[in-house]
Amino acid sequence: MGINDLLERIALEAEVMELKANPNRRAKCAVVEARLDKGQGPIATILVQNGTLHAGDVIIAGTAVGRVRTMRSDKGMLLNDAGPSTPVEITGLTAVPEAGDLFEAVADERLARELAEQRIAAAKEKQFSSFQKVTLDNLFSQMAQNDMKELPIVVKADVQGSAEAVKQSLEKLSNDEVRVRVIHAGVGAISKSDVSLADASNAIIIGFNVRPNRQVADLAEREGVEIKYYSVIYRAIEDIEASLKGMLKPEYEEVVTSHSEIREIFRSSKFGNIAGVMVQDGEVKRGTKCRILRNGVATVNDLEISSLRRFKDDVQSVKEGYEAGINLGTFNDIELGDIIETFEMQEVERK
Repeated sequence: MGINDLLERIALEAEVMELKANPNRRAKCAVVEARLDKGQGPIATILVQNGTLHAGDVIIAGTAVGRVRTMRSDKGMLLNDAGPSTPVEITGLTAVPEAGDLFEAVADERLARELAEQRIAAAKEKQFSSFQKVTLDNLFSQMAQNDMKELPIVVKADVQGSAEAVKQSLEKLSNDEVRVRVIHAGVGAISKSDVSLADASNAIIIGFNVRPNRQVADLAEREGVEIKYYSVIYRAIEDIEASLKGMLKPEYEEVVTSHSEIREIFRSSKFGNIAGVMVQDGEVKRGTKCRILRNGVATVNDLEISSLRRFKDDVQSVKEGYEAGINLGTFNDIELGDIIETFEMQEVERK
């Protein structure tokens, strides 16, 4: 809704501000989308922002260079020239550029390749500089970071925009305990090198609208590399989120299992004090953790029922409404009227 009004307003603003493009200069464009076609190689959808792009022009987009081999309009028609504000789809690049890369026509192909090599070197330097050396000052933080669990992922998609969207969506799932690290995000079918990278990094492969061939699938199966296929981003997010919950440390909560009132205290030179109790609710079990409640206040929390008897018999459990004899090991500080509260720590699902 409102698209026509928006376009009209943009045209009016451009006219008032006298925004003009020069068609008589080398083209300067922006990469809107890019993908890898099996037959044609890298294909980029670009928008000409200034100048005119001609078939045969030497071009550079990010770290990709090449020469415009074919140029098609949004209607699929072959073009020889594309002026300012014209969207076109071109072939002829040596690699798949990233969405958002600036795309320029240059005079000299040798100069373009040198510039691309400089950009590649700068990208590698930036990547390596992100790995922090361990020093005495950052040793503790590095150790704490290494304790964090990590889920490495290789992402392959049909187009560059999808690969970037999947990468960003997955990395946002990282938290204080587990980090999602996309070690590679690329365009095109899942290849042997992707499987080798995943195998070496102990990573899983996410395929978004792409599939491996039979040989690559067999290699992944032999190497034990898991490949997951998706066509909807939120499905991938749900599955990775579920995996992260499995990697998180278990979360426990305390569940109270019984209350027993001490009505008698038996003194034994061999076993210490034995509490004669009436089980008020739940079920008392031998070996369970317990605490003493005196006037509603916990006096000791970390106790354990070391023995449980019904009359002269050792039993494993005593249910509500029955009397029992409870021994708390070496702990003897019990009084008439105290409540023995038993509890268990049960694992709960991570939110």
